Amino acid sequence: MPRRPFAAAVAGIVVLAACGGGDEQTGATTSTRAGTASTAEASADPADADPAPDRDRPAVGEPFELDTIESSPPDIIASGLEIHRNQSSPDTVPEPLVAFDEVRSGGPPPDGIPPIDQPKFVRVGDVDFLADNEPVLALEIDGDARAYPVQIMTWHEIVNDTVGGVPVTVSYCPLCNSAVAYDRRLGDLVLDFGTSGLLYNSALVMYDRQTETLWSHFTGEGVIGELTGEDLQVFPVATVSWATFRDADPDGVVLSRDTGFDRDYGRNPYPGYDDVDGVPFLFQGEVDGRYTAMTRMVGIERGGGALAVPLVELEEARVAGAAVGGTDVVVWWTPGTNSALDSSVISEGRDVGATGVFVPEVDGQLLTFSAVDDSSFTDAETGSTWNVLGQAVDGELAGAQLTAVPHVDTFWFAWSTFRTDTEVLTG
Repeated sequence: MPRRPFAAAVAGIVVLAACGGGDEQTGATTSTRAGTASTAEASADPADADPAPDRDRPAVGEPFELDTIESSPPDIIASGLEIHRNQSSPDTVPEPLVAFDEVRSGGPPPDGIPPIDQPKFVRVGDVDFLADNEPVLALEIDGDARAYPVQIMTWHEIVNDTVGGVPVTVSYCPLCNSAVAYDRRLGDLVLDFGTSGLLYNSALVMYDRQTETLWSHFTGEGVIGELTGEDLQVFPVATVSWATFRDADPDGVVLSRDTGFDRDYGRNPYPGYDDVDGVPFLFQGEVDGRYTAMTRMVGIERGGGALAVPLVELEEARVAGAAVGGTDVVVWWTPGTNSALDSSVISEGRDVGATGVFVPEVDGQLLTFSAVDDSSFTDAETGSTWNVLGQAVDGELAGAQLTAVPHVDTFWFAWSTFRTDTEVLTG
């Protein structure tokens, strides 16, 4: 694909992602908030929630909703959206953690890129809109496995959901190619999130609808508003191919295209964005010169430590071991997952593969891994076979699950900016 002057091209693309097609749902809320987004079919108290998802589903092929935990009502002391708009912070809230001029408008207004607040799902066996190599975000909590197709997440960026009885926000930032899932519980609050229309270091800035605090998608930290300085708990998310999720979790569910919005799902509004020599959109910082800004990295943070693994080296090695924050981890790569940011049609993007990061231990036994073929790994201790989601699918340990370590597949400019103390695994 020929290179294009990306900074000029993408200025209209971000607005296009927000405004393409007419809304079928009155869900494109503004900062005045028309009410909370989650349904009230379960108790707002997480302790009262049934950890098992509702499996009483309608006829084959029909999208369905699952039980959700109700969000807390709005109680806004001083809106972070308004604080940023006015460029002034009142004494009633903590001092912002970022300079106002570092948080820039990406084009759309709040929720102009509309989050999905009432997600519908389909059974794995009923999916007919995904190619085998298309990327999906795989999230599993307490046995509840769900896939969020990137072809949908690209146009919405946020899904407020309840998975395994836990209220979560699944977020995806195309400009950083980063996927993160957060626990929406914070003290006595159950938050739900919208898109602010703002960018911080070219990354999505979320806002919660309970206090209108602004949050960094990349770090899960409140940065402007009442909840400034608070951190959200992270759940591991893996960006894998649809075929990988389908084969690993045939009883799982998949986010449906029945979102209530009219969007061109399957099309990438950011074609060519992940060119290794490209320039990130509205990024003001200086890029650490060890790599180009758009070099793909696996970013891992654990126990106060941060590590970047260059994808080009991981592709060659397939398996890499490291210590991050005092914890030994193993990092895997398998081919067969397309880039969502390469071609104008996501299913036609180039193969960038999928990664997994795990603690290499089962029941106290340390394991040593190597790649078997394009889709699996084996451990030297038992000879068991494992997939990229950390599931043992054959051998002595069949049925075992490695502990997943949260990680992001992202670009060097984003990881090195948000994790300035990162180490880099090479060789």
